[in-house]
Amino acid sequence: MGPIRPPLPVKLVVPMLSADPALLAEAGKALSAAYGPTDYVSATLPFAFTDYYEAELGAGILRQFIAFSDLIDPGRLAEIKRHTNGLEAQWAIEGEGAADTPRRRINLDPGYLCAGKFVLATTKDQAHRLYLGGGIYAEVTLAYRAGDWRPWPWTYPDYRSAGYLTVLREIRRLYMAQLRAGAGEPTRR
Repeated sequence: MGPIRPPLPVKLVVPMLSADPALLAEAGKALSAAYGPTDYVSATLPFAFTDYYEAELGAGILRQFIAFSDLIDPGRLAEIKRHTNGLEAQWAIEGEGAADTPRRRINLDPGYLCAGKFVLATTKDQAHRLYLGGGIYAEVTLAYRAGDWRPWPWTYPDYRSAGYLTVLREIRRLYMAQLRAGAGEPTRR
């Protein structure tokens, strides 16, 4: 039996989807109020990998990644996903959304990045996802092996794309620099 050790803190990353650039900015501010300052905000990237979200979010969907300076305990991921679901509901509008709910205007998919993996939280169960509690599951979306991010068979096409991988390389570079600088204690925000 190995000794039980606390995990290394991880970098909170929230990929956001919306057709409204102003709402992406508003969401970034709300998330910063909850999780501290950002140290990375990507340019907006066109989301053209699927039309799955168009009926709900509208046409011209954009993806933006934000990452936070304060490192977190990875055990907080389910709590953070429930919070971002609440933000999505706050900005929803009347109309037909998924499962007879109001129509979302933004999709917030919190996750975390560490040296060896990029993990995303979800409310949907699948064979490759682990239950975290409170209705939330986690998926290891990418693995960092042989000096770069590598997809799994279940990795969505957008997370395989050159643009997303470039963003995640930069966020990982920031994270590794934080660890080298001794930022080993997670915040409790």
